[in-house]
Amino acid sequence: MGVLVSASLLSADLSRLAHDINSACEAGADWIHFDVMDGHFTKNISYGIPVLEACKKAVPEAFYDVHLMVDKPDLYVKLFSDAGADMITFHYEAMTNVFDTIRLIKSLGKKAGISIRPDTPAAVLYPYFDTADMFLIMTVEPGFGGQAFDERSPDKIRGLKNEITRRGSCALIEVDGGINKDTAPIVLSAGADVLVSGSYIFGADNMKAAVSSLRGKAL
Repeated sequence: MGVLVSASLLSADLSRLAHDINSACEAGADWIHFDVMDGHFTKNISYGIPVLEACKKAVPEAFYDVHLMVDKPDLYVKLFSDAGADMITFHYEAMTNVFDTIRLIKSLGKKAGISIRPDTPAAVLYPYFDTADMFLIMTVEPGFGGQAFDERSPDKIRGLKNEITRRGSCALIEVDGGINKDTAPIVLSAGADVLVSGSYIFGADNMKAAVSSLRGKAL
């Protein structure tokens, strides 16, 4: 499997989300990253269930990579599953039973991911190697797009990748925060499988070239 790119809708134009989702897919993005913030777990509020429903209806063929940055994510899993999520990732730091939430996501036929903030050590993810499909490493503090890349992240990604390999897990590592043509090679060399990028993709004059550059390729 090659590098997967997940285009973050936090940086898309809210007045034309369907257009921007189609543009990202046509530019080569594999997934659409859909950030959900509740104003409690983060200091910001973002897209909710009706927006995901509208996106899924407008562009049903897209793979919706839903990132729940909310307290008590288990209360929202089924709602977002029904709205069109394909992958549902929740935070380890949120108020939830991690194993129960993973089982709930999978019982709905969706892929399950666990995310951690920059200050949370990757070792907290080790008990879930056999159950989670993906681990999301935040290289910025959750809440707002356009933040600078946390320089501690490559070592965290590398350590997690080594442990995944050692234990024979098939879990992917997704990285979100400050990903562009300069930081992508750093996290990929550390072991990342999926790159989330928002402003770099949606702010590009040539989105296809931007997506290609994240994979280390030129058009």
